[in-house]
Parts: sequence; C-alpha cells; structure tokens
Amino acid sequence: MTELALVAAASLFAGCVDAIVGGGGLILVPALFGMYPGAAPATLLGTNKGAGIWGTAWASAQFARRVQLAWSALLPAALAAFAGSFAGAWALTLASPEGLRKALPLVLIGVLAYTLARKDLGREHAPRLAGSAQVLAACAIGAAVGFYDGFFGPGTGSFLVFLFVRVLGFDFLHASASAKLLNTATNAAALLLLGWKGHVWWHIAAVLALANVAGSLIGTRLALRHGAGFVRVAFLLIVAALIAKTGWDAFGR
Repeated sequence: MTELALVAAASLFAGCVDAIVGGGGLILVPALFGMYPGAAPATLLGTNKGAGIWGTAWASAQFARRVQLAWSALLPAALAAFAGSFAGAWALTLASPEGLRKALPLVLIGVLAYTLARKDLGREHAPRLAGSAQVLAACAIGAAVGFYDGFFGPGTGSFLVFLFVRVLGFDFLHASASAKLLNTATNAAALLLLGWKGHVWWHIAAVLALANVAGSLIGTRLALRHGAGFVRVAFLLIVAALIAKTGWDAFGR
C-alpha cells in the first residue's frame, strides 16, 4: 500500500504538469520503475499509459470548453496521431530505439535554444495557416509525433506544443490545449496495443488514473488562469528537465 500511495502522489503531480504543457511521464514513469523494480518495463509503461490517458483526456475536455480550438484540423490530426502511434508501437517490436535515445537530448537542446532565442515565440495566437493547409500540417505533425510516441515516447507532449507554436502559429496556451487532444489519441493507441498484449496492471492503473485526473484539474486551471506566458515558462522548464533526464539515460550510465 505504501508503494501505491507514493506512485499515486507521483501520478497526481504528473497530471498537473501534463495538463499545463506535457511531460507527465517524466514524473510517473521513474516513480513506477522505482517502486516496482522487478516488473517488466512494458508492464510499467502500459500502466503509465493506463493512468495518463485519463488525465490527458480530462485536460483536453476542460481546455475545449474554455479555449477556441481548430477542430476541423485537430480531429483529422488526432486520427493521424492514433495511426502513427500504433505504427510506432509496431515498429518497436521490429527495431531498437537506441539510436533515437542518443539523438533525443540533442534535438531537445535545439528546441530549448530556439524557444529561448525567439522571446516572442508563442506569446500571441496568430495562426499562419488556414483551410486544407492547416489540416495537412496538423495531420503531418500528428502522424510524425504519434509514430515517435509509439516507438519511443519521452517528450511527446512538448514536441506537439513546440510544433503547433512553430509551424501553425499558435500561442502556447492554444498549442497546449491542442496537444492534449492528439496526446490522448497517441496514448489510446499505445494502451490498446499494450493492453492487448497483457502489459497493463489495471487495478493499479485505476488508482493512478483518479490521482492523474485530480492533478489534471489543478494544472488546467493554472494554465487557463495564467495564460500563454505561464505555459511558455512551464514548457521551458519541462524541456530542460527532459534534456537532463534523456541525456543521463543516453550518455550518463
């Protein structure tokens, strides 16, 4: 019960962070691995998805009520993200992500440096695409990042937020709200595959899901109350933490 209480607390914090800007897996996944060191990694990752999808879906619903979203582009993009994530998870059964593991911290450093250099990036909501061009760009983002999430995963929410800001011209608040919908789809695809293969502890995932939704409620309210500037700062902090974590995983051990 002590282990479950600790990972539930981690799930609550992860839900809060994930609702603001993504990156909740940075908190919950290490907590699961620390509390259950003898479990199969696929089972812990599946349990993480079983918990996190509910918080992400809740945040997506809450943002949708308060933020005007480009549904005509985001719904097809969510389908593309689902298909991409399922394809990525399938590819994982055929190839190792080791090369991607070493490249990831370098890519994240580029994202962080670019965002810091462009101090106005994501502060104003000024979509630069419309109609079919916006749909195609959003679907391309969904498919690419979805494949990455299924194949490897760390930083998926942050990549979605960054690309919505950089490519589509969204501010950080609209980008984060949009990313939640696509991230829900990628989580659903991965959970479907992992659950089908028996890699989810459903009894633990249910408890963690309740905590994750509670954290998501807190994070969503913070993001909506404080706006794009607050989400930008949270984004920079999460990306910096991801650089440290993925860099250690790739080169420090």
